[in-house]
Amino acid sequence: MPIYEYMPKSAGCATCRSGIERLQKLSDPPLTACPDCGAPLERVINAPQVVAGQSHVLREGHLAKHGFTQYRKVGKGKYEKTAGNGPPTISDD
Repeated sequence: MPIYEYMPKSAGCATCRSGIERLQKLSDPPLTACPDCGAPLERVINAPQVVAGQSHVLREGHLAKHGFTQYRKVGKGKYEKTAGNGPPTISDD
């Protein structure tokens, strides 16, 4: 569910003056008035938050620490362990 930001069309109360953020479903109707003072609101379009870099990718050391095992394909039907507990190789034969 996205977080929508709303700003008052005119001077609002302390709640809506600097903007209101609401977690809403896409199918929910937009807010039209401040829940406290009733001032008319309009939805503000903002840039989406984007994950940059590789900080969101799990590293091999983190995989093992959290109990996961990672394998790398080394041939047709053969896999070699790169991190975690488990058998050192897996093959389909």
